[in-house]
Amino acid sequence: MQISQKNITITQEEYQYAMDVIKKLSGYLDAKVVGQKQLKFSLMGAVIADGHILIESVPGLAKTTAAKAMSDAVDGKFARIQCTPDLLPGDIIGTQIYNQATGKFENILGPVFANFVLLDEVNRSSAKTQSAMLEAMQEKQVTIGGTSYHMPEDVFIVIATQNPIEQEGTYPLSEAQTDRFLIKEVITYPTAGEEVEILKRIETGIISKVDPPVLTIQNLDKLQDIAEKVYVDEAIKWYISGIVVASRRAELVHGTDLTKYIRIGASPRASISFLKMAKASAIINGRTYVTPEDVKNVSHQVLRHRIGLNYSAVADKVPVEAVIDAIVNSVKAP
Repeated sequence: MQISQKNITITQEEYQYAMDVIKKLSGYLDAKVVGQKQLKFSLMGAVIADGHILIESVPGLAKTTAAKAMSDAVDGKFARIQCTPDLLPGDIIGTQIYNQATGKFENILGPVFANFVLLDEVNRSSAKTQSAMLEAMQEKQVTIGGTSYHMPEDVFIVIATQNPIEQEGTYPLSEAQTDRFLIKEVITYPTAGEEVEILKRIETGIISKVDPPVLTIQNLDKLQDIAEKVYVDEAIKWYISGIVVASRRAELVHGTDLTKYIRIGASPRASISFLKMAKASAIINGRTYVTPEDVKNVSHQVLRHRIGLNYSAVADKVPVEAVIDAIVNSVKAP
């Protein structure tokens, strides 16, 4: 049996394989992270779509825990980089050292050469250090001493976290840097019931327990290949394009004056991110085709770091999510 859409075909075996891998990954995250369903969806979506994710929240809301749980679930190479103001580019991508024995300089690769790279509190590193990640994230290679080194070919995911409330010793990410992230997720506080569950798991040692991986890098690599085959109708592509174009042209957004707060609209990279995340959303929900709801469900994650608001939005306390909703609602779904 085959599940087919036009020129793209996902076999029944591939479909079942994808469902099994997603179930294992979801179960592992559920055991380590209480609540935070949106965060778990975004982490899984970014990994399936083979993209980088930026996670933002106040301290203590399991940003690092969730990122570490995602990497622990997969038997791949993991690197954690704690960003500080004195962190240098060479501390991330690598550097040259002089070998006295040979009388020559040698290139030493940095921790960025891993399948999963956790950049903890990325906005604490300087702009120079942040920019060192641009080539690695976009081109999947770094250059040390004139020699280029490629990142892992199968899976290379950067999971960066940042704290939005601390100002001292922080360096806001530039638009060029944030645009390299496939999505941005913002975490909110847990409910009272979820907080009680956290206490129970802490008391019983469930959260601190290190469980063996449930997947291999090959499992994840194959899941990514299957997700790429998810069918996207031409009408859905026009729908995605309509949303992104509307973020740049206020006259296309009707029924609201929220567009006056937009300083800069989304780039074409937003359309690509929509396509990838919509496919990931579809396969997570057990479908081999994308619906308009998949596009809507990932609109906040895809656009919140790509639409720049002006100072009036800050003064009027207008969240970027409200502007995104207005844009999405103004575009007719197919």
